[in-house]
Amino acid sequence: MKKIISFLFLLCIGWTQAQQLNCTVQVNSDKIASTNNQIFKNLEKSISEFVNKTDWTGEEFKQNEKINCSMVIILNSYDSNQFSATLQVESSRPIFDSSYSSPVFNYNDKDFSFRYVEFENLIFNPATFDSNLVSVLAFYSYMILGFDADTYSLNGGKQWFDTAQQIMTVAQQGGYKGWSQADGNQNRYFLISDLLSGTFDAYREAMYQYHREGLDTMTKDVKTAKETIMASIGTLSAIYKVRPNAFLTRVFFDAKADEIVSILSGGPKVTIAPTIETLNRISPLNSSKWGSIRL
Repeated sequence: MKKIISFLFLLCIGWTQAQQLNCTVQVNSDKIASTNNQIFKNLEKSISEFVNKTDWTGEEFKQNEKINCSMVIILNSYDSNQFSATLQVESSRPIFDSSYSSPVFNYNDKDFSFRYVEFENLIFNPATFDSNLVSVLAFYSYMILGFDADTYSLNGGKQWFDTAQQIMTVAQQGGYKGWSQADGNQNRYFLISDLLSGTFDAYREAMYQYHREGLDTMTKDVKTAKETIMASIGTLSAIYKVRPNAFLTRVFFDAKADEIVSILSGGPKVTIAPTIETLNRISPLNSSKWGSIRL
């Protein structure tokens, strides 16, 4: 509602700036021996301008309403305008009535290859595949928007996830890795396909329950908020019953594991043993973290 009011107000005063992301972009070229490092700086600038200045939604966001996120690109190779890299994408959102920002999405894409000609314009058209660089950046921009919206309203990010799925479908014609189910079971294809699959509805329900019903109420009633967050872990565990070691479960804990340890280790005493048992069952890769929880 706040964003809608802001949108109407900005229309009234005629302000046409309509960017939604506040994204820090870093291109790391340490692995590449090159005499022309300027191209990497220009690549970084082009990506930053593309992500931050593109109007992804048509909605007006004030500066303090933009979604804080980051994209760290580590270049592995570069030859004749062809790049091979990994991409680390992270986003967070503020918690009501506090200065705390909670991590929402933390994902490492290891199949990021693209062609980039210095000073070329990066232009996004959801209906066409122009370059893998544009498609990947646009895909994750919409994923960030979708995840953020899901934390404020139940399934609130569907329209942005639908756009991300459209990008995925169109990008398959480019032949780059990461867009197809044939490229492995933990890539862009499965990330968006699983999110929109009814099999994994519990993931999106847990995201809303954890953030809006849990963290956002922390300043009003810490004990109830903590119990709600634990209940959201129980909600997430429904996925384990049908898909043990599900990709989305890993995505959830890649963003939230450290925060969960902090929440369960602090605040008023509640019964946490069943929750720790659940955590060890559905996310055994983080067992050392769960073992460090002390109340």
